[in-house]
Amino acid sequence: MADLSINFCGVKAPNPFWLASAPPTDKAYNVIRAFKAGWGGVVWKTLGEDGPPIVNVSGPRYGAWHSQDRRVMGFNNIELITDRTLEVNLQEIKQVKRDFPDRALITSLMVPCTEDAWKAILKRVEDTECDGVELNFGCPHGMSERGMGSAVGQVPEYIEMVARWCKSHTRMPVFVKLTPNITDIRWPARAAKRGGADAVSLINTISSIMKVDLDRMSPWPVVDGEGSHGGYCGPAVKPIALNMVGEIARDPETAGLPISGIGGIETWRDAAEYIALGCGSVQVCTAAMVYGFRIVEEMISGLSNWMDEKGYRGIEDFRGLAVPRIKNWENLNLDYAVKASIDQDLCIKCGRCHIACEDTSHQAITQMVDGVRKFTVMEEECVGCNLCAVVCPVDDCITMVPLADGAVDKRTGRVIGGRRTWLQHPNNPMAKEPA
Repeated sequence: MADLSINFCGVKAPNPFWLASAPPTDKAYNVIRAFKAGWGGVVWKTLGEDGPPIVNVSGPRYGAWHSQDRRVMGFNNIELITDRTLEVNLQEIKQVKRDFPDRALITSLMVPCTEDAWKAILKRVEDTECDGVELNFGCPHGMSERGMGSAVGQVPEYIEMVARWCKSHTRMPVFVKLTPNITDIRWPARAAKRGGADAVSLINTISSIMKVDLDRMSPWPVVDGEGSHGGYCGPAVKPIALNMVGEIARDPETAGLPISGIGGIETWRDAAEYIALGCGSVQVCTAAMVYGFRIVEEMISGLSNWMDEKGYRGIEDFRGLAVPRIKNWENLNLDYAVKASIDQDLCIKCGRCHIACEDTSHQAITQMVDGVRKFTVMEEECVGCNLCAVVCPVDDCITMVPLADGAVDKRTGRVIGGRRTWLQHPNNPMAKEPA
């Protein structure tokens, strides 16, 4: 069997599947159940400094966007960092780490933006013998209004400053958790690296309003007739997270910076995609809250089986392999062409491909052939946009078939072959001829 063990910035774990800092990691009871279920590590729910206790709303804290079959696609929460005392959390962290020495245990932290505050809490966390700390610069609600969370993560200078403080006051690995609520994720990642951070983890939740209750005219979830923006996560954020992970992985200024991937992971395949984009570990929250801790069993077996099929002996064998294939649009091959092909044996004649193409695309799919209802592709009109395959309800009924080198694209009249990018295209006034 494939070896799923990892060594992430010196932190060892039996597999790359970690629980993210969130409600599932708020206390020893949960974390112990998670470790017994097979999770390779956890990031303990964010701790704050000593002082007045955190007060959460006692009304609804969570909201969700469901698909038609009631699958949770997006998840929203307005919960704050831990409302349990710092001392109780630290005692539990110390005991859990001693009981499970082979699992990764990272402590998430959020304190006011002063060096003394960070120095004080780091010393106490270090005494627990946990494996590292994650600086929470991502929470978009509640704490950000107090000058913490994403209020720090949106300012690269603050990220660099706090990371440097923490590296000077602890021997533990320091991970910086980044907020997606920013224009360009590369800037905070660069700042974290300049500050000496050992790794970045991303993405934290996206600032959002889940929906509006039209009867009470209030954002939902509704707390005593009112609502607030919260943090959005779940499968729906995965494409956003993958893009941001990819941007950091291929940025020359952050090349080699270890990444812990977060965002919409609920299957082994999701995890494999993050690892292929360079992640050394992955963190899960929503899937565990929806399906329970034992979902990790399917993740472990699925990833292991796939790696065996592909001949990958360990995580490092395929980590980052997809990164070199991420290109800016102008570097894509404009001489490559595909055409839609409909498998008539699989087609159920619903007509969705025809309607989508006829109304909103290139009028390339007929609905009648010799007076019979039959959907076929007119190659001379098809631009290979993939819309028909996207809307088709039958798996693999519509596929995009590449034209062979030397074939003539009936739509453009061009002979397929070679490689020409926008930088070489004659419609580009700055074009250069192909070599």
